[in-house]
Amino acid sequence: MKHLHSGKVRDLYELPGGDLLMVARDTISAYDHVLDTPIPDKGRVLTQLSLWWFERLADVLPNHVVSTEPPPGAPAEWAGRAVVVRRLEMVPVECVARGYLTGSGLAEYRRAGSVCGVGLPPGLVDGSELPEPIFTPTTKAAVGAHDEPMTFAEVEAAVGADLAARLRDITLEVYRRGAALAQERGIIVADTKIELGRAPDGELILADEVLTPDSSRFWPVDGWRPGQSQPSFDKQFVRDWLVSPESGWDRNSGEAPPPLPAEIVGQTRAKYVEAYERITGRRFT
Repeated sequence: MKHLHSGKVRDLYELPGGDLLMVARDTISAYDHVLDTPIPDKGRVLTQLSLWWFERLADVLPNHVVSTEPPPGAPAEWAGRAVVVRRLEMVPVECVARGYLTGSGLAEYRRAGSVCGVGLPPGLVDGSELPEPIFTPTTKAAVGAHDEPMTFAEVEAAVGADLAARLRDITLEVYRRGAALAQERGIIVADTKIELGRAPDGELILADEVLTPDSSRFWPVDGWRPGQSQPSFDKQFVRDWLVSPESGWDRNSGEAPPPLPAEIVGQTRAKYVEAYERITGRRFT
């Protein structure tokens, strides 16, 4: 295996024959920083939940999975977190869908009354459900940099009108499918982002991860209260602690975030596991 790249939470290796091996670590990122403190089992939760979703989205578009078995000689600790995948030409756009208003979308709405050029009605608050899901793409920034919002016209300029329309339609369909299924199981998918790549024949392929607590905001249905910060099953819990007085960290200081306390690590792991178990109906072991 040849190491090719390390992202915020995954390592990528090239295998003989041309396929790639993607290994999810237990690291967690927040505010454009990769934190020093790992969350035990996080990489396995993300990998197994993505595989579950890939199966249920197969009629929307194909995915990049070749095998869920690590190659011979791979470290034992990669079990459950390593996937052999197809090599793709990745689309240079972060494809994001929002069904609820929060986070950076809320901040942009408060400034401009819109998100990524999509006008929204007045009077929306943190956690408001949108009239319909919207496509809110961003640039793909390097590790440590910040993704910037893109209008649909900017996506068309970057990849062409036909591909831009396909990216929008696929992203919204993945979101609608995921949100509807999760809602039945007590979870609101407030927003999500997906990664798409192209095979040599030009076919679009769903890649990386899909509808996980890292790529989405998951809220409990019974705890949803517009007008306030929502309880969550995702890394928003870590973000909230980092900007709380308890952490003592100033996100504008340029300094790295502090280590996470043991209780925050344990609660974060529990949230990821609960999201997996609620959505899949399976016990995480």
